[in-house]
Amino acid sequence: MVVSLRSLDPKVCLPELGETVLVTGASGLLGREVVFALLRAGYSVRAFQRGDAQLEEVLPQHLRGRFWQVRGSLTDPGAVEQALTGVDGVVHLAAKVSVVGQWEDYRQVNVEGSRTLLETAQTLGVSKFLHTSSPSAAHTGSSIVGEGNPPASPNHARGNYARSKAESELLALSYNSDRFWVGVLRPHLVWGPGDTQLVERVLERAAAGRLPLLNRGSAMIDTLYIDNAADAFVRGYQRLEAIRGIPLVVTNGQPRPVAEVIAGMCAACGVKPPAYSVPAPVAYGAGLVMEKLWKVFAPGEIPPLTSFLAEQLSTAHWFDQGTTRSLLGWEPEVSLEQGYQALGRFYGDRFSS
Repeated sequence: MVVSLRSLDPKVCLPELGETVLVTGASGLLGREVVFALLRAGYSVRAFQRGDAQLEEVLPQHLRGRFWQVRGSLTDPGAVEQALTGVDGVVHLAAKVSVVGQWEDYRQVNVEGSRTLLETAQTLGVSKFLHTSSPSAAHTGSSIVGEGNPPASPNHARGNYARSKAESELLALSYNSDRFWVGVLRPHLVWGPGDTQLVERVLERAAAGRLPLLNRGSAMIDTLYIDNAADAFVRGYQRLEAIRGIPLVVTNGQPRPVAEVIAGMCAACGVKPPAYSVPAPVAYGAGLVMEKLWKVFAPGEIPPLTSFLAEQLSTAHWFDQGTTRSLLGWEPEVSLEQGYQALGRFYGDRFSS
């Protein structure tokens, strides 16, 4: 397990605030770091997820009294009620995240699970709810160049995951009221040490020579380093009154070409970056074919290339962060370059040997 030493330093922990926050999805990269960041900020934290988040044993003694977990599913109303009883607020991160899968599976977890959480929280008198969405909820397939926070659009979202996030975002915002503050953050491409979804896939495939660039990797994208993401969620929770009802995309605010981002990750870990390029339409078509083949011969598994991934790697998507930073009162502390250095310290020569 990856442990953020930054988040566990007892010298930077503030006095206990007397407020308990429920964090769903605490076993994921972002969920784990949000738990640590909330503890560091002085909150008590209850984690809710299906499996053991395996966080308690890595917490120093002075923090263990402010952390506990409840295991269960968002689709189980009884478990949701148990998790929510006695908390002051919620940071909702749990979701079905994948580029393949049946719509009903996404709907049950991301939409109906969120509905159960919102309904139960409101019934129990919880007053704060920070919902995690995704920029894909508002992405219609065309380039996003310096936009702010466009509205979620289930009818135009690309793929089941994006559609479910769009529906759950609109659902969450519909609960916002003077007595039940609901805010929405859309973190964009979160990465960092221990990231199995993006970083390790990039490094593994680049090291094996199986990672082509699309259109020479010229599309400009923005990303979000994990420490910055966790801090932004703490600020979002603290400033719910100011941000409620307004979905906010959160990034590092450092748009770079895809090729440069990948090269930075590779160079930090001693891996040769991709050396060849494929036209985006060819990759998109190949992704469609692979999706069909995998659906028949390897159902449930993720193909090495999908049409959604090809689209994401060849389409610009970076965002104006002015409104986000103003409302959150937040600035990212870790630059892309510092993030790359952290990858190098963490992975060493694991992918270059």
